[in-house]
Amino acid sequence: MANPLYDGLFGIHAGKTTPFLRLLDGQVITHQDFLATSAQIANVTAQIGLKPGDRVAVQVEKSPDALALYAACAQAGLVFLPLNTAYTVDELSYFIENSGASLIVCDSKSEAQLGKVAKSLGAQVETMDADGRGTLMAQARVMPESFTTVDRQSDDLAAFLYTSGTTGRSKGAMLTQDNLLSNAQTLVTEWRFTSDDVLLHALPIFHTHGLFVATNVTLAAGSSMIFMPKFDLDQIVDRMPEATTMMGVPTFYTRLLGDARFNRDLAAHMRLFVSGSAPLLAETHSQFEERTGHRILERYGMTETNMNTSNPFDGERRAGTVGFPLPGVELKITNPDTGETLPDGDVGQIEVRGPNVFKGYWQMPEKTAAELREDGFFITGDLGKIDEDGYVHIVGRNKDLIISGGYNIYPKEIELVLDDQPGVLESAVIGVPHPDFGETVLGVIVAENGASPDTEAMMDVVRQSLARFKHPRKLVILDELPRNTMGKVQKNILREQYKAMFAS
Repeated sequence: MANPLYDGLFGIHAGKTTPFLRLLDGQVITHQDFLATSAQIANVTAQIGLKPGDRVAVQVEKSPDALALYAACAQAGLVFLPLNTAYTVDELSYFIENSGASLIVCDSKSEAQLGKVAKSLGAQVETMDADGRGTLMAQARVMPESFTTVDRQSDDLAAFLYTSGTTGRSKGAMLTQDNLLSNAQTLVTEWRFTSDDVLLHALPIFHTHGLFVATNVTLAAGSSMIFMPKFDLDQIVDRMPEATTMMGVPTFYTRLLGDARFNRDLAAHMRLFVSGSAPLLAETHSQFEERTGHRILERYGMTETNMNTSNPFDGERRAGTVGFPLPGVELKITNPDTGETLPDGDVGQIEVRGPNVFKGYWQMPEKTAAELREDGFFITGDLGKIDEDGYVHIVGRNKDLIISGGYNIYPKEIELVLDDQPGVLESAVIGVPHPDFGETVLGVIVAENGASPDTEAMMDVVRQSLARFKHPRKLVILDELPRNTMGKVQKNILREQYKAMFAS
């Protein structure tokens, strides 16, 4: 037997002295040195009594050691549970208790509070700080730099990722060895990654984008990454000439476009820019291409599935779409009520099936059964359509669907009209309670810097472009839209904020 994830991502680099992590201070960590550190951490987990299948909950700042902890968990057969660094102790208590974590790794400043939580739940606590200090690394440094890799099967759990939990409690998505490895290997091929690539890595590593896409693809290709603690515009501009690729959220690209230093010459050495985790505005696509000559590659994934679709590396990268299903991934649009497959062009719920699709929700058999069909198709909760050329379009989340007076209204259709109006940077359309229609449409607008959009003129365009039942009852202007750490607009916050606007 073997350990598919460790062997396929980490073990293949044993003995390699080529760079893996390039740090901002000029330090370079080779694949060999990285594996030595991860083996030392794996030895610590064994010494403190962790067994294969045990869960390790991790809330630490981004650092090379934090990444080595992920590798150590893979090598020791432990289930890695990365947690958003913004979560409070109260929020962490739920994740730790729900997962049954045996070990909590946290920043030293959180040790006192989390220690109380851990004690009540029978878990151990170790600390890891971004500067290399902490109890875990103090123990690791005196450990051997080799560790006998624990045998695991492809269907064994490798990680938990908790969903954002905008409606009810977060769910722990169980990801297997094969879920993670197969997706990384597919993306290496589809995005043409080689050992010569250097990735600008400014994403957090508690999320699937920065960890299971950016990091795993780099490992699977044997390439290296410029490892940044966070997105810093000056640092990105400074280091881009050394890079060949970048993965980011839309905010990364809009910030780059807002800086005059970012031009065709600066991006000349780059071969690929990838965007995900939130929709990219068509305007950003066109401005980016005009400025640099590069067309951003947009893709579609989620916590439960990693990546499902991608615009093509070779071929048209079509703005407003997320491309085609990845090899090995089946995607269909279905009627939410009947589950029947809909014809191309019709809007329905997106379902996917493939080796990337998770095993289910931890200790939630009923929720798993409701969203993961017996035939393996996962009901994503996203609404979309497939156009005549086969490109997949995301039109919103099922929970964002507005039903007004019995009519189904898809916010994306209205947002596209609003986004196209003079002075509008972006928009969000939500449904809010209405005494006569059940729900009605509200448009939330963010103006371009220095602009004052004419809302009445915008409504005139809406009236000409869309059926009457889709017209926003009102347009409001905000300085910015609420977003989560990955840049997704949090419409649930907007719905709560404006829920009484049209109350009788």
